[in-house]
Amino acid sequence: MRRMATHCPECGFVNPEAANYCQKCGTFIGRREGGDEQGTSTYQVGETGEIEAVDIDAEVERTGAALVIRSGGGRAGETFPMEEERVAIGRSPDAGVFLDDVTVSRNHALLVSRGDGTYIDDLGSLNGTYVNRKRIESQRLEDGDEIQVGKYKLTYLER
Repeated sequence: MRRMATHCPECGFVNPEAANYCQKCGTFIGRREGGDEQGTSTYQVGETGEIEAVDIDAEVERTGAALVIRSGGGRAGETFPMEEERVAIGRSPDAGVFLDDVTVSRNHALLVSRGDGTYIDDLGSLNGTYVNRKRIESQRLEDGDEIQVGKYKLTYLER
């Protein structure tokens, strides 16, 4: 089966079919309705260091939210369920979302559950934290938001 490209409605740039945002101008392209959409296979690194397949829909239903790496560091598909009220993102090995790259600050950002939703707060990182291609200090996340931390692009999923 042949994969189709997605043209940006703003600038006309030809993007990969699975893109949610134009790679040239950043315009939201959105998901296609219908069709046989293929997603990224999702996984977690288990306690033994082995890769374990993850049913992302079941994980989001169980925990309420999850982050999935979409690109960066050769880790596309790695999943981080949001099981705590506060989840650190950074280069520190103690971070709940450990992203080992010099483009990521040691304590880069923090996901925090608040009364009205989940927020991402930048912790004064050198390269900044981006939500849907806009640099943020703090922002409430919605299902499908694209988060960029250093060279990593992640998608926030919630039920």
